[in-house]
Amino acid sequence: MSEQLILDLYLPQPPSFEGFVPGENAEPLFMLAEWAAGAADIRFLYLWGGDGVGKSYLLDAAASRLAGALYINAARERLPDFIDPAAALIVDNVEALDPEQQIRLFDHYNTLREGSGRLLAAGPLPPMQLDLRDDLTTRLGWGLVYQLKALSDADKIAALKAQAREAGFELPTEVADYLLRHTARDLASLRAVLEQANRYALSTKRPVTVPLIRDVLAGDRHV
Repeated sequence: MSEQLILDLYLPQPPSFEGFVPGENAEPLFMLAEWAAGAADIRFLYLWGGDGVGKSYLLDAAASRLAGALYINAARERLPDFIDPAAALIVDNVEALDPEQQIRLFDHYNTLREGSGRLLAAGPLPPMQLDLRDDLTTRLGWGLVYQLKALSDADKIAALKAQAREAGFELPTEVADYLLRHTARDLASLRAVLEQANRYALSTKRPVTVPLIRDVLAGDRHV
């Protein structure tokens, strides 16, 4: 089976609300969907949580859902000088904003609030615990604030099994357990390893089993 055919058989799905495993995050996921739908009473939303809980995934999904949204990853991009009062602004990694950019986001917040715009932001801590300007953290805390909680092992296994079914095979529970014990435990890393394992399985015409996962992890095999 050629490499191109394997890639055609397993194309990664773009971020979406439907592709996010909610676990204990059903309420923030619902509110985020309402924000993206333009709900008048949900204009300002802030999500926080540790690494691997899905903050960036959900912000990407929101940007995809809301046509015309301006997405800024503060860890590698800068905010625009000016913003339309009716704009939808999405800012990831707010903790990375330098002093000048903090002032700019503060100004943008006020512009959006005075107009009909909306803001979605995310960071590792609640607004008041961020090492940012007090006036900015106060603004970020004015809207809805939700913590995204890590998935349980059972939720992660369910997500991996669902991913496998979408790819056309059943993932045995012992294989999912092995992945949890021998790889990074965040869902993004687990999914990436499973995707790599599936491609390797297709190229070698083997089922996805513990020995195959072991080969993938040991030899960094890919197609």
